[in-house]
Amino acid sequence: MNIDFTKNNGLIPAIIQDNETKTVLMLGYMNQEALDTTLETQKVTFFSRSKNRLWTKGEESGNFLNLVSIKNDCDNDTLLIQVNPVGPTCHKGSDTCWQEENNSSYSFLSKLENTIQERKENATSEKSYVASLFEKGMNKIAQKVGEEAVEVVIEAKDNNDDLFLSESADLLFHYLILLQAKGFKLNDVVEVLKSREK
Repeated sequence: MNIDFTKNNGLIPAIIQDNETKTVLMLGYMNQEALDTTLETQKVTFFSRSKNRLWTKGEESGNFLNLVSIKNDCDNDTLLIQVNPVGPTCHKGSDTCWQEENNSSYSFLSKLENTIQERKENATSEKSYVASLFEKGMNKIAQKVGEEAVEVVIEAKDNNDDLFLSESADLLFHYLILLQAKGFKLNDVVEVLKSREK
């Protein structure tokens, strides 16, 4: 890596990201020695500006940041370091230095899951399609998934991509409802898929 340590008195920002969840955990600073130590030990080491010395994250708490990869940015003056964290990252005990939980997020799908959960929990007061499905129970929800799956298969054999994508969206939407009706979320399925990875 060609890293420019000439700016900021030999220190460059190091953004720490969970390799699995892609959550940003913290920001620290490195000099050349901290980078060399990180590469040698495979545990993220910073230069502490307050202590004026090298500091390995977890050296006191045991909450190490195990190195997965290091990338430098387009200006060669900032690092993105992907890690497998051991325990919480923040010294105050939270998963991140922004007091956020370090959970897997599937962006819009996670937002959709949260909406489905809200409608499920408020099924008696909500007048929505999702709430009505939960009121009708498991058989109706499972039936809808089956119907949507058949429609996806039918559209897959046709040449209308718009209809195929529309039916695929309907299937995924109803599948997310079915998962929650069974007490699960998308991440539970992802974990099963991960366990099959070879």
